[in-house]
Amino acid sequence: MKNTDTQPQNKFGNWLKTSITARMFIIGFLTLILLIPLFFIQDLIRERSHRQTEVINEINEQWGNEVLIYGPILKVPYKTYNEKTVTDKKTKQVYTETNEEIQYAFFFPENLNINSNINPETKKRGIYTTAVYDSQITLTGSYTKPDFSDIEIDNKDILWDKAKIIIQSSNVKGVNEANLKLDERNYELTSKYNGKKNYNFNEVVLHTLETKTIDKTQLEFKKSLTFNINLNIKGSEQIRFIPTGKQTSAKITSNWKTANFFGEFLPYNDNKITENGFDAKWKILDLNRPFSQQHFNGIPDLKEFAFGVNFMIPVDEYQKSERSAKYGFLVIALTFLIFFLIQTLSKINIHPFQYLMIGLALTMFYTLLVSISEHSNFLKAYLIAGISVILLITLYSKSILKTFKFPVFIGLSLTALYTFIYVIIQLENYALIVGSIGLFLILTMIMYVSRKIDWNNG
Repeated sequence: MKNTDTQPQNKFGNWLKTSITARMFIIGFLTLILLIPLFFIQDLIRERSHRQTEVINEINEQWGNEVLIYGPILKVPYKTYNEKTVTDKKTKQVYTETNEEIQYAFFFPENLNINSNINPETKKRGIYTTAVYDSQITLTGSYTKPDFSDIEIDNKDILWDKAKIIIQSSNVKGVNEANLKLDERNYELTSKYNGKKNYNFNEVVLHTLETKTIDKTQLEFKKSLTFNINLNIKGSEQIRFIPTGKQTSAKITSNWKTANFFGEFLPYNDNKITENGFDAKWKILDLNRPFSQQHFNGIPDLKEFAFGVNFMIPVDEYQKSERSAKYGFLVIALTFLIFFLIQTLSKINIHPFQYLMIGLALTMFYTLLVSISEHSNFLKAYLIAGISVILLITLYSKSILKTFKFPVFIGLSLTALYTFIYVIIQLENYALIVGSIGLFLILTMIMYVSRKIDWNNG
């Protein structure tokens, strides 16, 4: 007597082997399952990228953070008077009381010339690298007599004997030398604690360096008051200046060849980058910036108007690896589609477990890419990871498909697909259009090949 229980099982098993619909469902399910390791790989890339940022911030903190120079600024105190009506509690007599208060006015220079020479170098900790530098900065220029007419202050209420020159900087830790000369008199710059600490590396906190009180005779302004400031500051990653002069001229030179100029103002000279580094020049007039030369309500926050140079390390391997991993679903789906079309057209049976092994091999590409790129450049890591995975899948498919032509076709297809993704990663402005055209061509080929499939069978 025949066992009827095995007949439905055999029928279901045959349906799984022969049905196109069943095969598509299984492949789709496996593709979704493989998204799980892809998500873990993307988290790994982000974790390594965050670790890189932490290590670089630690190096920069020890050496000296970015340098932002704001100044020099002439700080002049003055008296203001406030009248207040007071009633005596005992006599009930009403009288007026005058309170004296000290306020501060801040004046920017008439002209400011910035000359800076930067000597960058790379610092490594483990596998991570950042750019640090030693800078020689000279600030020269002059002040004209401050104008208090906007607030109508009598000259007798201006405390000229209490006036000072101040400079604000984001990095006082890296200052090795700070000399200031007004006309022919030297003044020492000392640090004034402002109670702020930069806990957030994305936020720039400015600290103050100031002179002792300036000799009153120098502030008679029979002529312009000239200044000469020499600074030697160690910093990292970038250097910026705020154009406080009514006319600001700046020149920054360095032997660094991968500089990026950024900020509110860019250099005007076209030949700024040479084989030996760069020589960048700026010229900024007061008409070019939306702030005045005098301020009576404290020092304004003008960091957004700074200009400067970023001494960037031009390769960001983690960013490229993360962009590559975003195409992981596309690679798996297209590879499975190729095997599905070969299986359907050639009638060769491919087990779901074999699809799973192929998918896991494809995900291994990204772990290889990240781990190798940490010790080499991205192109070399991409080539090693790509060749390894393509050879693995090609040889594995040879054992499945039992012929040479199909494994060779699969190897060529994967080579073309990984090349296509690498090109997209390198492109920035044209990534979308190249990617769209490439996907359109892939879809066209799939539609052309799939026309031979009898979709009514299964």
